[in-house]
Amino acid sequence: MEYLVRAARVTDIERFVALSDESLRMHRGESPLGSADLLRQLVYLPQASIVVAEARRVVVGGAILALRPSVRAGGYVGTIDLLVVDPDHDVDRLTEALLDELLRSARNKGCTIVEAARPDDPDAQARWERMGFGPAGARIYRTVTAAGAAGNQTR
Repeated sequence: MEYLVRAARVTDIERFVALSDESLRMHRGESPLGSADLLRQLVYLPQASIVVAEARRVVVGGAILALRPSVRAGGYVGTIDLLVVDPDHDVDRLTEALLDELLRSARNKGCTIVEAARPDDPDAQARWERMGFGPAGARIYRTVTAAGAAGNQTR
C-alpha cells in the first residue's frame, strides 16, 4: 500500500484526534481549548509542524513537531510531541515516513536536535533507534544539521 505524508490541514484534525485516542485527552481545567481546537491552531503556527500520513485519502497516522530556541543547542530544539499510527496499517513504514518528514522539517526550520519521550514499548523504541534516535535519560534524541549549515548532513 502506498502512503502519502504531507502537512496537515485543518480538515485532517478530527481524524488525527480519533487516531490518538488517549494520547491527546486532556483533563478538564488543564486547557481552555480541547485537543482538536489546539491542533487546529498549531496547523498555522511556524513554531510547529503537523504532518499526516494517508492511504487512499484516509489519514492513517500523524505526528507533531514543536520548536523551541536553545542557546545551549546552538539553534532550535524540535520536540516530537506526538506520533500516532493506525495499528491496522504498516506501523514500521508509517513511523519511518512520518519521522523522515519531521526530520526534514526540523532541518528546514534550523533545529540542531530533535527529541521525543522514550517509548515504553521495546518494538517502538527499536523503530526510533533505526531512525538514528538514541537514549538521553527519560528521552531519546537525534542531532540534525540545519538546512544551509556547513556540511548539511542528513543523518
